[in-house]
Amino acid sequence: MRKMNVLGFGARAGGRFAAALVGAALLASTAFVGAASASELTVWCWDPNFNIPAMSDAAARYTKTHPDTTFNVANITQDEINQKLQTQFLAGVSDGLPDIVLIQDDNVQRFLQSFPGSFVPLSDSIDMSKFAQYKVAAATHDGKSYSLPFDSGVAGLFYRSDYLEQAGYKPEDLQNISWNKLIEIGKDVLAKTGHQLVSMDYNGDDLVILMMQSTGQWYLKNGKEPNILDNPALKTALQTFQTMAKDGLIKPVSGWTDYTGSFTSGQVAAVPQGVWITGTIKSVPDQSGKWRVAPMPILEGVEGATHFTSNGGSSWYVLASSKHQDEAVDFLKTIWGADVDFYQGILVNQGAVGSLLAAREGAAYKASDPFFNNEPVWQNFSDWLAKVPTVDYGTYTPEARMAVRAQIPAIANGGNIDEALQAIDAQLRQQMQ
Repeated sequence: MRKMNVLGFGARAGGRFAAALVGAALLASTAFVGAASASELTVWCWDPNFNIPAMSDAAARYTKTHPDTTFNVANITQDEINQKLQTQFLAGVSDGLPDIVLIQDDNVQRFLQSFPGSFVPLSDSIDMSKFAQYKVAAATHDGKSYSLPFDSGVAGLFYRSDYLEQAGYKPEDLQNISWNKLIEIGKDVLAKTGHQLVSMDYNGDDLVILMMQSTGQWYLKNGKEPNILDNPALKTALQTFQTMAKDGLIKPVSGWTDYTGSFTSGQVAAVPQGVWITGTIKSVPDQSGKWRVAPMPILEGVEGATHFTSNGGSSWYVLASSKHQDEAVDFLKTIWGADVDFYQGILVNQGAVGSLLAAREGAAYKASDPFFNNEPVWQNFSDWLAKVPTVDYGTYTPEARMAVRAQIPAIANGGNIDEALQAIDAQLRQQMQ
C-alpha cells in the first residue's frame, strides 16, 4: 500500500504501490480458463503483491460456478490508470478500456463529477449498507454509489511494546489516549531508550491526514470549497505535528524505503498508519512478539474528534463502456459483495482488510496474531473501520495535498502555522481556477 506521485509519499506510496511501479513497466496479465469464452472480463489494477492476487483469487472463485466467464487481470500502475482514464474520457474514446478498474478513494470524485455516465451505478444492484459507510460515501455522487468498496485504509497505532516497557509503559497506557499524551510518552521513550517516536517524510502529509480525518474534516468543504483557513482540525493537526518535530520525536526520512526501514530496523517506537502497513511490519520475523496495535490517538479539543481514521484505500468500478456490464456487476456482487470466505483468504494471504462488514464474523478476522502478542488485531481493525468518520474528498484532493506538502518542511522547522495555512489556501485556490 503508498501513493501516486501527485499525492506524494504515504498510503502505500512506495510499499505496495512501489512494487507495482517497478513490476508493471510491461503489461502483465493473468487469464483464468484456457479456452475462449463468451465473456472475458478485463480488469485494471496495480500491485502484484496485493490487489492483483486478491482479484485473481476472486476471479478463480467466480469461474468455478461461471465457467463461461474468464478474466484478464492487467497489472497497470495507479498513475497509468488515472492517466489512461482521463485521456480517453476526455477524448470520448472507449476502445481498450477495461470492464472493471481499481481507483483510489480520494481520487474517484474527480472522475465521477467530471465524466458523468462513465461508470455503472453499482448501488442499483448491490446493497451498499453491507459495507463500511465511509468507503461507500467516497464513491457516492448525486445519490448513487459507484464503487464496490474494497481495500480499507483504516488506521491504528502500531508500536514497539518492548521499547515502551523499557520506558515504564504498559499496553493499557496506550489505549484510547490523546496525541498530547502520546507526545508525553514519546518524550519518555526517547529519553530512556534513545528511540524517536515516529518517522515521516516531510514531502508527505500522511500524519496530518490521519489526525484530521479522525474528526470528520477534510481539506475541502462539501467536496468543492477549500476548507483550510477555518478548519480547526487541520490547524490542530499541524500544531501537533510541529510540536512532535520540535521535541525531536520525528525521525525525518526520504522516500518509502527509508520510511519502512526506520521501523523494520527498529529505529522508531511507533507507526501510526493504515492497516495495509501490517505486511511490512511483519516482514521481520525476529520482531515477532515485540509489536502491538492500539487505537489511534484522539485530536484533543477538536469537535467531532474520534479514535478512528483512515489513510489510503481503493475500490472497484465497472465502466459504462463495458460490453459485459451484467457479468462484471454480477461478479462483484457475488464474490466481493457476499463471499465471506473469500475475504478470509485475502486477509490471510495478502493482509487485505476488506470493507464488507459481514467478513468480520469469519474465523480469520477473529484469530489472534502471535506477531502482535496474540492480539486479535484483524478483529480490532474491522471494528474500527465501521467507525471511521465520513469525509467528502471532492475533486481537488490531489491539489490540496500538494499545497499542504509544500508547507510541511517549513512547519517542521518552526514556521508560523497561520502563515502556512494562508499559503496553502492561496495555492489551492489558484489551482482550482
